[in-house]
Amino acid sequence: MQAVQVHELGGPSALRLVELPEPEPGPDQVVIEVHAAGVTFPDLLLSRGEYQIKPELPFVPGSEVAGVVRSAPPGAAVRPGDRVAAFCGLGGFAEVAAAPLEAVFPLPAQVSLATGAALPMNTFTVHFALTRRGRLRAGETVLVHGAAGGVGTAAVQLASALGATVIAVASSDEKRQAAKEVGAQHVIAPDNFLAETRELTGGRGVAMVVDPVGGDRFTDSLRALSVEGRLLVLGFTGGEIPTVKMNRLLLNNIDVVGVGWGAFWTRQPGYLQQQWAELAPLVADGRIAPPLGRRFPLHETREALMQLEHRQAIGQVLVEPR
Repeated sequence: MQAVQVHELGGPSALRLVELPEPEPGPDQVVIEVHAAGVTFPDLLLSRGEYQIKPELPFVPGSEVAGVVRSAPPGAAVRPGDRVAAFCGLGGFAEVAAAPLEAVFPLPAQVSLATGAALPMNTFTVHFALTRRGRLRAGETVLVHGAAGGVGTAAVQLASALGATVIAVASSDEKRQAAKEVGAQHVIAPDNFLAETRELTGGRGVAMVVDPVGGDRFTDSLRALSVEGRLLVLGFTGGEIPTVKMNRLLLNNIDVVGVGWGAFWTRQPGYLQQQWAELAPLVADGRIAPPLGRRFPLHETREALMQLEHRQAIGQVLVEPR
């Protein structure tokens, strides 16, 4: 099969298209013919050696896929020929991938494989963030940074589906329009987001901030929270890992909440299927439908990653091996 490998930690430019044997499944793995693979920020970090997981070189990146089941363990809920999405962790940028059984999700008939490939990383992460870590309640107001990216659009859609009012922060008119199209009630630019947030909330602030960006906007995100507000830390696409002056947390009894979806579910694998039981109806009726960005053939995977590296991505970037 064809696959894309990282041979050295030099970023997207170091990726190579190679021929490899198809993966041999373990006893609890499903083998999937990959039709689409989502491109995520961890893939970019992995190509540089900057992610918390550091696979031995060479390795095939690609954490989320959708396609058709080739083989499954006896008694599995999926069978050969089924259309599925899956979180494989590594190995997704290939014509065939293997994923653990607990991380394979049957797709409703009306959901495309391209949409399926955009679900496992961002949508499941955001579901964990909003419902378990953030304790989101209907009627609350949520501020979403990076609202046109994969995590951001997932947060806007799911928060809206759960009954929240969403204020989306995005850096260009095109990105703000994209956030509005997936359900944000208000869209604002990052330069003056604190003042605009206070104006939109009548000075109260928001109940929750979803922050996959970090960097220099972190302190103003704390200031944007209402009493007992929660700031969810999902990542640092802005590059800098911010620090917190702890006295800021005391004034309005606010929380800074870490969101480590992978660290959580790897200790409780059954949680993934619990998530899918809650998400599947929202996916089936279209309330969760990740906006799809550019699509690239397998041999242009490095260009797909560069979309994220240069902050050009709007919606979910995909690699399509078939």
